[in-house]
Amino acid sequence: MVLQAQEGRLTTSAVRVLVTTAVPAERDAVAGAFTDGTTEVGLPAGTLLRTAGGYDLLAAGVGPALAAAGTATALTAAALEGRPYALVVSAGIAGGFQPEAPVGSLVVADEITAADLGAETAEGFVPVTALGFGTISHRPPNSLVRAISAATGARPGTVLTVSTVTGTAPRAAALRARHPRALAEAMEGFGVAEAAAAHGVPVLEIRAVSNAVGPRDRAAWRIGDALAALTAAFGKLAPALESWNPHDHR
Repeated sequence: MVLQAQEGRLTTSAVRVLVTTAVPAERDAVAGAFTDGTTEVGLPAGTLLRTAGGYDLLAAGVGPALAAAGTATALTAAALEGRPYALVVSAGIAGGFQPEAPVGSLVVADEITAADLGAETAEGFVPVTALGFGTISHRPPNSLVRAISAATGARPGTVLTVSTVTGTAPRAAALRARHPRALAEAMEGFGVAEAAAAHGVPVLEIRAVSNAVGPRDRAAWRIGDALAALTAAFGKLAPALESWNPHDHR
């Protein structure tokens, strides 16, 4: 779909969207929402799956660095083609903070925050912003978060980006103490958001909860259920975008 706005709304040929996931299983779960199928498009950062409806799906790799690099590559390629994206979505599965984000539920970020970008000190963790550098948070457009939440049932809140997945109760408690609005943690959202911000493109993060944040218990993980929830969410996302004005960054 090519971006066309009429009377503040998007037409049915509306939004060209880049969806970045970590791994192919997540990308394929998103692709499952599009019944018209996909075609492959090669990029230096990997292979895009392109839908007839204007969604490009990229499995960029695990972690914020690969997510940023892959997203930036796709955004640059689109800009050079003269067909820039109107929106970037970081999508996939995640750990959920209990009890607010139970396994199988959906979360949409109203704040994307790098949880461990900073320094450890004798007094505790200090974010990089307190050291006088950079940023640690990006905020998706509130109007879009509300639309996606209403359409999919996803709970809005902070999604943390970590470079090391939480595996203990003390680490989970420490993250919640620093980020009391946190609903989930994943490893790519902040990298995707940094690349989107560099290109002046709005960003969104949608996560399906596959496990609880805390002690690692692989027997309790529900990855299949979370991937199915991701497919269902994207089946409802496209209609929700039709009512969103891409120039509304509130």
